[in-house]
Amino acid sequence: MKTSSWFPTMFDEFFNNDWMPKMKATAPAINVRENDREYTMEFAVPGIKKEFCRVSLNNEGNLEVTIENKMEHKEENKKDHYLRREFNYSNYQQVYTLPEDVIKDNIAAKVDNGVLTITIPKATKDEAKKIQRQIDIV
Repeated sequence: MKTSSWFPTMFDEFFNNDWMPKMKATAPAINVRENDREYTMEFAVPGIKKEFCRVSLNNEGNLEVTIENKMEHKEENKKDHYLRREFNYSNYQQVYTLPEDVIKDNIAAKVDNGVLTITIPKATKDEAKKIQRQIDIV
């Protein structure tokens, strides 16, 4: 069977133009909310199991979030081939400086329906303190 060469060329020319910026960032989409009692961070982690997410406080008392891509390798159909492949997730690690008004001992994290949610309770300035610890994800 003869394959047409116009489609890959046309496809590449369309997607490789300067007028259409390419997304090269590997950071997940993040929402940050605040209310009277707490800050809430939500990370989009579709398809990532909680075992591959780590949330901790480092020596400086900053929040460290690590998301590892542990995608299972699947047997691909040998008859098909990709003309363009953009479904690729990379590892992510970021350190966030926490506000002074948080209770670091009570930070909690969970993964549910493709969202890593970190809850950071607020405190008075006297209650906030630096502490290094691992935060369990439920």
